[in-house]
Amino acid sequence: MTSRPAMGDDPADLAAMFSSHVRPLLRYCAARVGPDAAEDVVAETFSVAYARRHRFDPDQGSVLPWLYGIATNVARRHRRTELYVYRTYARGAVDEQAHVFDERSTEKVDAGLLRRRVVAELARLPSRQRDVLLLFAIAELEYAEIAEALDIPLGSVQSALHRARTKLRTALGPDFRLGDDDE
Repeated sequence: MTSRPAMGDDPADLAAMFSSHVRPLLRYCAARVGPDAAEDVVAETFSVAYARRHRFDPDQGSVLPWLYGIATNVARRHRRTELYVYRTYARGAVDEQAHVFDERSTEKVDAGLLRRRVVAELARLPSRQRDVLLLFAIAELEYAEIAEALDIPLGSVQSALHRARTKLRTALGPDFRLGDDDE
């Protein structure tokens, strides 16, 4: 007996799929291509998903990893924009509040400097490592879901994530932590 997909997991029901999954996709895409382009990337993601709805296999699980895979590919096509955003953040000017010498302003400046360093290093990662890392860190997908989203073997996900973490840790220092970084 075939079970019905969960609410929002039927690609033929575009409205339900959109309602159920637009927020996490917007958050992920905003981190990938910037907030201005994120809505366009997400809109294109749902358009592609609907056009390819016959390719979704409900036996593979939720539609969300499949959507993340499509979003990653759409974002990859926007790669020039993505790299531009990262490089812009990396060389961005120091906040005007840096000139106010209170503790809160110093913390903001330090956070801004760290953010620019992180995004500069993200821009230097190979696209597969960056895709895997961002699906893990921003979309909070499990390894198997990332493998499904990117249509790559599970071992490739694990090695790409390890390499990305190692490169970031080397560039940013040993005290830099990546969430539940247990390596």
